[in-house]
Amino acid sequence: MTELNKLNKVMTMKEAVSKFVSDGDILAVGGQNVGRCAMAAVHEIIRQNKKDLTVVGCNLSINMDILVGAGLVKKTESGTGNVEKFGTTFMWRKGIQEGKIQHDDYSHLMLVSRFLAGEMGVPFMPVMSGFGTDILRYSNLEKKCEIIENPWNKGEKVVLFPALNPDVTVMHVSKADEMGNIVIDGFTAHEPEMVKASKHVIVSCEELISSEEIRQNPALTTIPYFYVSAVVEQPYGAYPTSVYKYYDYDGDHVSLYQGLGRKVLKGGERKEYDEYLQKYVYGCKDFNEFLEKATTKERLKELEESMKRICGGER
Repeated sequence: MTELNKLNKVMTMKEAVSKFVSDGDILAVGGQNVGRCAMAAVHEIIRQNKKDLTVVGCNLSINMDILVGAGLVKKTESGTGNVEKFGTTFMWRKGIQEGKIQHDDYSHLMLVSRFLAGEMGVPFMPVMSGFGTDILRYSNLEKKCEIIENPWNKGEKVVLFPALNPDVTVMHVSKADEMGNIVIDGFTAHEPEMVKASKHVIVSCEELISSEEIRQNPALTTIPYFYVSAVVEQPYGAYPTSVYKYYDYDGDHVSLYQGLGRKVLKGGERKEYDEYLQKYVYGCKDFNEFLEKATTKERLKELEESMKRICGGER
């Protein structure tokens, strides 16, 4: 226990991205739609210009879209790219239409199965999914899947999907201790399998808590420390998306971003979109400065109160 107490993975986001993210990486991103997107990590990746990325995840959202908008993505593999009622991820769609990025489409089950294979250390995962769809037919990969006959049930077909092992996962969570034990309130979606399949994992958290607190409630630990490479304490690190029990999503800022992307998709110039990147990402030394420019303390308080009403009270 004494040796474990010496483990301290806490660092700044600038340090974490510099150490664990490289050009050409397969980058997995946590969160989905307007919930718990890893915005602090993504902003720092853009500032450090980590390029030629392959971005993967079941439901890629605004965190993926802004990477595409910054010109850092060469390929995506996902079940979808959207921001719920705010529309599709427009810069991503524009990039696909213009042939600037490649995309391979999967169902959520297919991608989770690929992460699961990566977690288990096996080369592929068999699934009974995709038959009758175009997902199995169209691909930018040399071989997206393999269809075989079930050896134990002649005539039955099974789809084999290759394991997916991201170079690095970035995710934002509720709580973490200095060792990297993670507590996620609310949905986890594909993140446990994705994290366990990854070579490195950067976690930002709303609260940095003690290992003693973690040990008092071990059943609440979503992912244990030995999967995590770096821990960054970053309150509001998912803004403008939400974190369950902490704050609601900011529809005004999401609409601002989506509106700029929609203009580009419809053939407009990139001037306003690039001005957004310059003001809110490149022009900020860190995510705290972004928050100061993008919102106010009063607005953040409103989002916290909104989440309290959703949760029915305090955390």
